[in-house]
Amino acid sequence: MAMSLQLCRFSALSDRSLPETFGRIGVFRCRKPLSVRCSGESESSSASVSVDSDFDAKAFRHNLTRSKNYNRRGFGHKDETLALMNREYTSDIIKTLKDNGNEYTWGNVTVKLAEAYGFCWGVERAVQIAYEARKQFPNEKIWITNEIIHNPTVNQRLVEMEVKDIPIDDGKKQFDVVDKGDVVILPAFGAAVDEMLTLSNKNVQIVDTTCPWVSKVWNSVEKHKKGEYTSIIHGKYAHEETIATASFAGKYIIVKNMAEAMYVCDYILGGELDGSSSTREEFLEKFKFAVSGGFDPDIDLFKVGIANQTTMLKGETEEIGRLVERTMMRKYGVENINNHFMSFNTICDATQERQDAMYKMVEEKLDLMLVVGGWNSSNTSHLQEIAEERGIPSYWIDSEKRIGPGNRISHKLMHGELVEKENWLPEGPITIGVTSGASTPDKVVEDALIKVFDIKREEALQLA
Repeated sequence: MAMSLQLCRFSALSDRSLPETFGRIGVFRCRKPLSVRCSGESESSSASVSVDSDFDAKAFRHNLTRSKNYNRRGFGHKDETLALMNREYTSDIIKTLKDNGNEYTWGNVTVKLAEAYGFCWGVERAVQIAYEARKQFPNEKIWITNEIIHNPTVNQRLVEMEVKDIPIDDGKKQFDVVDKGDVVILPAFGAAVDEMLTLSNKNVQIVDTTCPWVSKVWNSVEKHKKGEYTSIIHGKYAHEETIATASFAGKYIIVKNMAEAMYVCDYILGGELDGSSSTREEFLEKFKFAVSGGFDPDIDLFKVGIANQTTMLKGETEEIGRLVERTMMRKYGVENINNHFMSFNTICDATQERQDAMYKMVEEKLDLMLVVGGWNSSNTSHLQEIAEERGIPSYWIDSEKRIGPGNRISHKLMHGELVEKENWLPEGPITIGVTSGASTPDKVVEDALIKVFDIKREEALQLA
């Protein structure tokens, strides 16, 4: 179930410290009944440890979540931290829209707000627990393995609270900066198994804000692994969430879209689907960054299961699942499908609700769409995609700073191209559809709308 915070303007706190800490959480040295292979000579190695293919990630995670140096439920400061977040991230403009059926007119600008938008439950939970961590540990060093969410406003707020990113050198995270007694936050997207193992070995306090919907996908690929099914993951191979999900899988291949799924299925059928696939060598070259170690398409596509990055387009994930199921039926017979295909529903409710609301929004009469969300946000990119595919002028921005000077906007298209446009707001009365990604605070949307109102107010004064 998705929730949105209701907003007002805020003043950012300059002091990292929140109210007084409770007692320190004890440190627990993780048991090591499982076989692992370290990439360095000691626990202080800068890179994360690597794990063998037979490493039982599920058992390790089970033990980790029950250790004394692990927390995923907060520290008893929920009411106070939520009150702080409300002051920082909520909006009077959004509240006015919600109080008036998601539509309101300011001057000659009518704004229509999508029925589902903005902060989802998983994001709100992750940010709130991160705030609690700083309150609980006001003086300790706090690190985070990736951005907590894909929103620059929230990430900057954590920087102000002195939550530091794990440094990266030559593409590898340098965990040697983390000392015993430090606190490390795992973001809403989760963290890969090797990173969790490295942190557990270091005896740090782990604060896990992983979205439960992401954990649900991990459970699915673990079931694939147990049944010796290869996981076909609908996602982006470089996205933090998909990297984490793949680390819990056995054999896997990551497909970004329907075209890549079609290529895989055509290969399974020996080129008899649409002829898009080619040789084994070309297959491995095409997916060289998106398959598990030692992946062999001639062996590892005999039994397959479907999983997804939770922020992908719901309809495309479902379409890929149906395509793979039909492919395995055609290859092995309907009567044998359960021996070759496995699927669980891992589509995130919040992602689905926002996409459904966007499909409904683009059916309305609009002059343009304003999509607000981080430029590295996968779920926001798909909201932009829905508008573009309907032919509606749509502008995806990550903050109000992309608007101006004057009637100019810098925005991104669904595939990430950065575009600048002059006179993006038409003259005269206009109707704007507005939505925001699941990591976007209402305050960020408000700031963007204020810029729109200012441009239209200046236009009215010039015409007066």
